[in-house]
Amino acid sequence: MSVLDNFDSWKDFLGDRLHQAEGQGMGDHAVSDLAFEIGNYLATQVDAKNDQEAVLRELWNVADDKEQHAIANMMVKLVQNEGNQA
Repeated sequence: MSVLDNFDSWKDFLGDRLHQAEGQGMGDHAVSDLAFEIGNYLATQVDAKNDQEAVLRELWNVADDKEQHAIANMMVKLVQNEGNQA
C-alpha cells in the first residue's frame, strides 16, 4: 500500500519527513521551498489516489505561484503535529 492511498497515511508520512528535516537542522524557509517542490511534483506527475488529494491538486492547478507557496506552507502546518516525533 502506498502512502498516497490514504490521506491520513500521507499526512503521517509528511509529518515524519518534516520532523526528520527539522532534526537535521533544515530551516523553515528550506522546508517551505521543499514543500512547494513536492506539491508541484505531485500536482503534475502523480495521479490523485483519494478525494483529498484530488481537491489539493485542483486547488494547486488554479493557484498562482504565491498561492501555491501558501498551500505548501499550510500543508507543512497541517502535518507539524503528525507522524513520529522521534
